[in-house]
Amino acid sequence: MLPAFQARQGASVAKPAILVVDDEPEVLRAIARDIRQRYGEDYRVLRASSGREGVDALAELKERGDAVALVLSDQRMPKMDGTQFLAEARKLYPSSKRALLTAYADTNAAIASINESQIDYYLLKPWDPPEERLYPVVDDLLDDWRANYRPGYGGIRVVGHRWSARTHDVKEFLARNQVPYQFFDIEESVEARELLGADPEAACERLPVVLLPAGKRLHAPDTAALAAEIGMRTEAAAEFYDLAIVGAGPAGLAAAVYGASEGLKTVLIERQAPGGQAGTSSLIENYLGFPSGLTGADLARRAVTQATRFGVEILAPAEVSSMAVDGPYKRLTLASGKEIACHALMLAMGVTWRHLTAPGAEKFAGRGVFYGAAMTEAMGCKDKEIYIVGAGNSAGQAAMYFSEHACKVVMLVRGDSLASKMSNYLVERIEAHPKISVLTETEIAECHGEQGLEGLTLRNRRSGESMRVETNFVFSFIGAEPGTAWLNDCVARDERGFILTGPALGAERLKDWPLKRNPFLLECSVPGVFAAGDVRSQSIKRVASAVGEGSVSVAFIHRHLAEL
Repeated sequence: MLPAFQARQGASVAKPAILVVDDEPEVLRAIARDIRQRYGEDYRVLRASSGREGVDALAELKERGDAVALVLSDQRMPKMDGTQFLAEARKLYPSSKRALLTAYADTNAAIASINESQIDYYLLKPWDPPEERLYPVVDDLLDDWRANYRPGYGGIRVVGHRWSARTHDVKEFLARNQVPYQFFDIEESVEARELLGADPEAACERLPVVLLPAGKRLHAPDTAALAAEIGMRTEAAAEFYDLAIVGAGPAGLAAAVYGASEGLKTVLIERQAPGGQAGTSSLIENYLGFPSGLTGADLARRAVTQATRFGVEILAPAEVSSMAVDGPYKRLTLASGKEIACHALMLAMGVTWRHLTAPGAEKFAGRGVFYGAAMTEAMGCKDKEIYIVGAGNSAGQAAMYFSEHACKVVMLVRGDSLASKMSNYLVERIEAHPKISVLTETEIAECHGEQGLEGLTLRNRRSGESMRVETNFVFSFIGAEPGTAWLNDCVARDERGFILTGPALGAERLKDWPLKRNPFLLECSVPGVFAAGDVRSQSIKRVASAVGEGSVSVAFIHRHLAEL
């Protein structure tokens, strides 16, 4: 029996658990009472009176296959303090949220445990009133956990092949749009072949197969067809909007939230999935207000929820194929052929990772060579040696993330060090990590394999020497290309295709500018068209700056609308 849990054994085993640990009986009863009062309908609230008892409880829950959503522990406990206990809890339930309950005098220990035990939050005693000091924090933690929780249920199932680029695309699309699914590898899963039906060999010719809850099967669907089947909105509800935003990265989402919250009828158009390039980040640690960091997926989910609450209409996946300027109106033509118009247009398409040019790289795209932190491939990396190309923060965070799955992570850096492009805190962690090694002045000369990637030829850029290594996984984070080709000559861009705004627009670029005033700070060469985030020329490539630009742009948009 789970110690001290007898009173809760009647609860439904289907409910995820919240475990509360404290060695002071009165405090333990009080915190369990407050947690149960708020969350008891959806979660089992379990108690343990010591760190050791808590570990034993989690071990038994693990053995039974039960889910644990949150572990909340006091810091000051004999024999095993809260930091030590939460570190052990992470080994048993790495995806559960972990919070420390501590006195004001122990805040330094709590902050240290964010790094050492990777806790998600710390709460100060006393937590009264819980409506102000406890529930908002726990609400947030449980929302995050639920967003990533994948229970064993009869939802969307994907049957595919590990060396199939189309299978990878389907998995990435569902994951980035936070649609729960189960994946069955045709090579390793007996159930995968059973799901394919009477003639699995014929079905294998059209992988992946997506099985929907109602029983319908989609064979090798593109993202548009899949989106339509699962109920995602891809068509605009109206023909005209105050503000249209192209791109749902941090800049576009910020503009949407601020625009809609201030009364603008707003539509947000995203080609792939909300979050943009930042949405693929395994962990953003230096974003203000999140001391333990947050994943790109969490940031995107929070922002989408916020935008939706303010009435933003989000079209995803939907692609803009062209734009035209018609007096005060901006007209956008979507790839579907539909057209929408707006008074103000925000361009926030962000950038995409540049593809590797080494021979063989294109052949293995989605079959061993991946662009960005393809976290859907993490489980396939278990006990494998993987390679990461790049020296920026995204590459560094990916190295830290994949080191939890792979037996070795090798970073390939063209320059002579990481320090020139990567934040110092990340450089220090990578240099101290036993599973991560860095090869400087090194690049991929060739990719090898048959069905999928099997190895690389690496070349030292200084000496010219080459060596062959075996691997099935390369994740590339090099360069950045703006998705602005569809704009043609509508707005001025620099020689690399990034959009020029405000002071960066010289006299030559403004020869057709029709207004007496100069362009606003984030305004393009066309009045009422704005750009923010990574797609803007000379922007600072950071999530926080993109959010800042997106929110600040709304002030200029209001001034433009007032002029109309």
